[in-house]
Amino acid sequence: MNAEPHVIVHSDVAALANAAANRLVERLAAVQSDRGEATVVLTGGSLGINTLKAVAAVDVPAGFDWSKVNVWWGDERFVAKDSTDRNERQARDALLDALPLDPTRIHPFGAAGEYTDPDAAASAYSAALRQAAADEGTGGPVPKFDVLLLGVGPDAHIASLFPEMAGIRTEDRSAVGETEAPKPPPERVSLTLPAINSADEVWLVVGGSDKAGAVGLALAGASPVQVPAAGARGRKRTVWLLDQDAASKLPEALLAPAESGDED
Repeated sequence: MNAEPHVIVHSDVAALANAAANRLVERLAAVQSDRGEATVVLTGGSLGINTLKAVAAVDVPAGFDWSKVNVWWGDERFVAKDSTDRNERQARDALLDALPLDPTRIHPFGAAGEYTDPDAAASAYSAALRQAAADEGTGGPVPKFDVLLLGVGPDAHIASLFPEMAGIRTEDRSAVGETEAPKPPPERVSLTLPAINSADEVWLVVGGSDKAGAVGLALAGASPVQVPAAGARGRKRTVWLLDQDAASKLPEALLAPAESGDED
């Protein structure tokens, strides 16, 4: 049984990005202290990348070691490796290249030119996920994901799983290719919903009034096939981190104020 959503609302997108960044470092440090390493699954989009930029300004707890952090991605645009459209490239520019990460722990999706099509890149990523799980000794389809970050589109898509399309319906693979995404670029690679929901904690970080309708539908219990964001649930915790605009269509009963220290 996956965790029911918990909603936290921040004043604006800047406060939201800062709060998500602080929360992320704190959580990764706690996990690393407990089991020696930690794993994060990154998202793209302007708010996802701004959150990574904010991480650079976070004071890390004593003893926290970035070189023991594993990095995966929730989705990727199937473009050339050096394209600035790639989530990987944007994440590296925003944060990753400035951190003392272990290169062997960074796991980007394959790019156009490296693979013939999105399906081939998805198959390779599924194989990499399964190998990482085997190396951990779990034997499952994916390794342990401690925190998985997601954005939400105005159409309620998450990662590159779009409403009514084949990807959101896929349950027998960890990653899936997409060739007709309704937003450019049309070719993409994404984790599937079962892979996303294998994470201990899923955080949906959403800002802007254009997302309010999608947030409202997702938290009202819509079908994930029509509203993919409705299906994102962490095994232990599901957190919706919103700004006031994104939360504007939610009933008061769902809302929680920002926690102490989150807007510092």
